[in-house]
Amino acid sequence: MKVSPPVKPGTRVAKGARTRESILRVAVNLASVEGLEGLSIGRLADELKMSKSGLFAHFGSKEELQLATVEMAREIFVAHVIRPALTKPPGMPRLWSLCQNWLEHVESRVFEGGCFFTAASFEFDSRPGPVRELIVQAMRKWLLTLSRAVEEAQKAGHLQDSVDPQRFAFEVYSLAIGAHWGHQLLGDRKALSNVRGTILGRLRALSTASCPPLRKAG
Repeated sequence: MKVSPPVKPGTRVAKGARTRESILRVAVNLASVEGLEGLSIGRLADELKMSKSGLFAHFGSKEELQLATVEMAREIFVAHVIRPALTKPPGMPRLWSLCQNWLEHVESRVFEGGCFFTAASFEFDSRPGPVRELIVQAMRKWLLTLSRAVEEAQKAGHLQDSVDPQRFAFEVYSLAIGAHWGHQLLGDRKALSNVRGTILGRLRALSTASCPPLRKAG
C-alpha cells in the first residue's frame, strides 16, 4: 500500500486543513446553541462573515457540514473528557475521572450551548439519516468507554463484581443527561454539582475496601 508523505507545515493543504478546523469549531458552538438542523452553509457564512462560495470549497452540502461538525464535536469531547481520564490509573480513579470530566465540560462551557451530544441526541433521536447514525455511533462509543472503565475498576478490585458494567454505564449517563437538562433548561445552577454528588455516592456505595479514596474535583 502506498503511503502518502506527511503534509509539510505551511503548505496549501496544511493551511486548508487549519482553515477547515477553525470553521468547524465555530460551527460546533453555533450548532450547540441553535441546533444542528439550523446549521447551514448560509447561516455559518453569516456567522463567519465569509462568502457562501468560500464555505462550499470546504463543504459541498448542508449534510456534509453537519457530519463534519459532529466529527469535530467528538474530537473536542475526546480531548476534554476522555483523554485526560486515560492518564489516571485503571480502576476507580479513571472511572471517576470520566464522570467528573463529563460534568465539568458542561460547567466550563467547552461547547457554548452546554453538552453538544446531549442536545444533538434529542434533536435527531427520531430523524433517520447519516447525521443521526453518526451521533448514535459517537454515543455508543462513549457508553462503551464508560462500561470498559467499570470493568477495569472491577478487575482492579475497586468495584464490586456484582455491578453490571453496561447497566451502570447507562445509569451514570442517564444521571448526567438529567443534570444537563436541569442546568440548561431549568437554569438550576446546582444540578451538575448535585448529580456529581449522586454519582460519587453510588461509586462509594459499590466500592470495595481496596478502592482508593474518591473526592470531588476542587
